[in-house]
Amino acid sequence: MPQYVVFLRAINVGGRFLKMVALAEHVRTLGHTEVKTYINSGNVLFQSRQLSTERLATAMEDGLEPLLGFRSEAFVRTVPQLQAIAALADALRSRTGPDGDINVAFLQRPLTAEDEAAIAPLRNAQDDFVLDGHELYWLCQSKQSDSKFSNAVLERKLRTRVTFRRGSMLQGLLAELKGVMRG
Repeated sequence: MPQYVVFLRAINVGGRFLKMVALAEHVRTLGHTEVKTYINSGNVLFQSRQLSTERLATAMEDGLEPLLGFRSEAFVRTVPQLQAIAALADALRSRTGPDGDINVAFLQRPLTAEDEAAIAPLRNAQDDFVLDGHELYWLCQSKQSDSKFSNAVLERKLRTRVTFRRGSMLQGLLAELKGVMRG
């Protein structure tokens, strides 16, 4: 059965707290198996018979809304997609300073030329961006707290919801997936 990862937006931030045990149980009630969460920010590994990541995302959003009390956008990726995303994030790490970091913005649709034009003014000596399909890679040259860029800024520019994950976290998630797939 195919293995997936869902990155949920706005989990355990902004005063909203959800225990990962409860999240995993609810994902199971949606018909998914081999459910496991990874850290406390809404990352869920699971298996599903559904082959469409778009349908999985919609079903996850609809199914989790009653539990959460708000709509959390779901960004579903296959394991091969996650491997490619993490590999690119790792390769881009060489383009940041020693205090810098790579963050990946997960999107529900590929970026358009209009989106790219909207993002262009956000580039500066501190922040650069690499666009790749359904992901935007934020190359921050120093501590993120020193940057004026944020999730909210990107969402306003793109007029859509996104969720960010650190490149290093994605590497840890892949290691966790290897353990799950072996076990």
